[in-house]
Amino acid sequence: MPIDVRIDDLSSPAVQALVAEHLAGMHANTPAGHVHAMALQALRAPGMTFWTAWRDAELCGCGALKQLDAHSGEVKSMRTRAAFLRQGIGQAVLDAIVQTAVARGYRQLLLETGTGPAFAAAHALYLRNGFRWCGAFGDYEATEFNVFLRRDLG
Repeated sequence: MPIDVRIDDLSSPAVQALVAEHLAGMHANTPAGHVHAMALQALRAPGMTFWTAWRDAELCGCGALKQLDAHSGEVKSMRTRAAFLRQGIGQAVLDAIVQTAVARGYRQLLLETGTGPAFAAAHALYLRNGFRWCGAFGDYEATEFNVFLRRDLG
């Protein structure tokens, strides 16, 4: 079954529930005060593009791209629902994000994510896709609970 990745306006209850699920997962796996996941209103802000992934009528996952400046973007809110893990959902969403960043002329993509076993699959996905470990960027502060990755886009 093909994966349909599309830009989404976050208006449907199903998508809003997925964003809430993502936030709950981040809070369950990261200590209070160290979660940088974005709530619904932040995902609707100017400079944000949000995608959802679907198989037929089933919502499988999501991801977002935040414009940092004219040459840089940040990957945000990557989430695959539990029933769809290891089925290419995250890859399909990341592909859409990278394609959009390239089309916009970005020179780099950056991201911040958590540490520990709950984030191992995400780390593997990003490393397979040309991201490399880097230092903190923007307003982020490096702690034992987060890591940073960067992909140059040529």
